[in-house]
Amino acid sequence: MRRQALHSQEMVPGDDAPLPTAPDAEAVRSASAAGGAGTVVWHRDDLRIGDNPGLAAAAAETDRVLPLFVFDPAFYGERGMACDARIEFLHDCLRDLDRQYRDVGGAGLTYAHGDPLDVLERFVDAGWDVVATATASGRYGRRRDDRARERLGVRFVAGDGLVRDADRPREGWSDHVESWLAAEPLDWDPRSVAIERVGSPVDPDRMSDAYGVDSAKTDVPIGGRGPARERLRAFAEEIAAYPGSISSPLDAREGTSGLSPYLRFGCLSVGEVHRHVDERAPDGRGKSMFVSRLFWNRHYTQKLLDWPGWLDRAVNPVYEGFNSDRHDPGLVAAWKEGETGFPMVDASMRCLRETGWLNFRMRALCASVYFHVLQQPWRIGADHFYEHLIDGDAAINYTQWQSQCGLIGRPGLRLYDPRKQVRDQDPDGEFVTRWIPELEPLPSVHLDAPEKTPLAVQCEVGVRIGETYPYPIVDYEAARSEFRERYGAVFDVAAARLGDEEIARRASLSGGVEAARSIAADRGDPDGAAGDDAGGTAQTGLDDFE
Repeated sequence: MRRQALHSQEMVPGDDAPLPTAPDAEAVRSASAAGGAGTVVWHRDDLRIGDNPGLAAAAAETDRVLPLFVFDPAFYGERGMACDARIEFLHDCLRDLDRQYRDVGGAGLTYAHGDPLDVLERFVDAGWDVVATATASGRYGRRRDDRARERLGVRFVAGDGLVRDADRPREGWSDHVESWLAAEPLDWDPRSVAIERVGSPVDPDRMSDAYGVDSAKTDVPIGGRGPARERLRAFAEEIAAYPGSISSPLDAREGTSGLSPYLRFGCLSVGEVHRHVDERAPDGRGKSMFVSRLFWNRHYTQKLLDWPGWLDRAVNPVYEGFNSDRHDPGLVAAWKEGETGFPMVDASMRCLRETGWLNFRMRALCASVYFHVLQQPWRIGADHFYEHLIDGDAAINYTQWQSQCGLIGRPGLRLYDPRKQVRDQDPDGEFVTRWIPELEPLPSVHLDAPEKTPLAVQCEVGVRIGETYPYPIVDYEAARSEFRERYGAVFDVAAARLGDEEIARRASLSGGVEAARSIAADRGDPDGAAGDDAGGTAQTGLDDFE
C-alpha cells in the first residue's frame, strides 16, 4: 500500500494518530531520577554525531546527553507530502544514527512519537534542557521551532553556514560561507559525557507498520552515515569525470555525487563534504565545479531561511497566480504520468516516479515544459517533485522551481526545448527507451519527435503514434510563442517590483538588495508599458532555449 507521508511544511499534527505519544511521562521521570537530568539533543535533519552543532554544544555544557528523534504524526498519514521511499530512507538514517551512538559507547537513540512539543515538554518537566541544531524550514517547521523556543526554552544552535539575525544577510555572504567551509569541524569527546536513552514502544519498524509505509520504488539508495561516507569516498576518487556526467540522465546516475539525499537528512554536513573533497579529490575542473555546487546548496537554503513563503507564494507578486486560469487537470495528469508526447519529459517523469531520482537538467526540463509549455500552475508541479524525490528538500525544491519558472522577475528566463534535449543528451535513445519501452522499436533518429515519424516507418516497426504512444498534448511552437507573449507583457512591471525593499529581500539574490534594485532600475517599468517588443528577447532573454 502506498502512502503519502513525511514532510509537508504546512501540515499540523492530527488527532487520529494510530500510536500514543511516547515515551510516557513516567518513563522520562524514571530516567531522570536514575541519573539526574542533563541535555536532550533533539535531532531533526542532522542525523549524524560528527560535525553536529547541537550535539557538540550539548556535550560541551553537560555530562549527560540524551539524543532524541520524534516521529511527528504531521509527517505521516494521507496529508503528508513524501513518497514512502523517502520515509524508508529516513528510517535507514535513524537506525544508522542509533548505531553511531552505540558505537561510541552510548545507550543509543531515544525514539519518540507525537507532537514534538508535547514530547519535549515531558523532558523539560523532568528537568532536562533541550538543544537542537538550527535549520531552515517552511512555515510549519518555523512555527514549531518558535513555539519550542518560547514555550519550552529549547535552544537552537547555528552552525550550518547560513546568516541569521542580520538586517542584510546577503552582504558579504560569499566570504562568510567560504570561511565557514574552511573552518574545523565541530567536535566532541564521547568519553566526556554519558549518552542516555529512554525506552519507547516506537522505532522505525513500528512506525512503518502503523502508518502503512511500503515503498514500490526501485534503485533507492540505503540511508545512513555509513553509506554516505562510502559514496563520498568513491565520488572524490572519480571527480574528474563529474563535468561530463551531470547533463545526461544516463551518465548522471553514477557520474554525479549521489550525496543529495544524505545531505538532505544530514548524514553528512556540507562542511565535511567540502573538507573531504578539498583535501582528497584531485584538482581540476570537476573539483571546482562540485565545490561551486556546495555553495549553491547554501545559497538556496539561505533563501528559505530569509523568506519561508517560497513554498507557496510567488516571490514577485506580479506573477502570483500566473497560469492558474489555465489549470487543466488532464494536462497535469499527463505530465505526472509521463504521457505528454514529449519523450524526454515522459521518460524523466516515469524515472522520477519509479526511482525517486532525476538529474538536475531533467528536473529543469520537466519544470520548464510544465510551466512554460503546458502553462500550468507552478506549485502543483513543485509539490509533485517534492513528494517523489528521495532527496526532496523544501529549500532547494521550491526555490529552484520558482527560479526555473521565472517567478522572481529577473532577466534571463531559461526555457528548455524537449526535442533538443533528446538530441543533445540521449542521441541513441537509451534513456528514452528504458522508460518508454513502447518506443523501443522506433529508430533513434525519430525519438526527439515521434509524431513526425513517417507512417511507413511506424507500420514497419509496429509503433503507431496516437495509439502506441501519444501525440504531443500541446503544439510546442504555438505554446512557446503564447507563453513568451504572456510572460513578456508583464515582465517590465515585475522587474520594477524588485525595487521594493520587501520584494528585494524575499528574492534573496546572491547580490543582495542592491542587485534587485539594479534590475528594477535597468529593466523595470512600474507603469506597465511593455512597449513594442513586449515578450521579446531584449528584455527577458527568452531566446535562451536549451
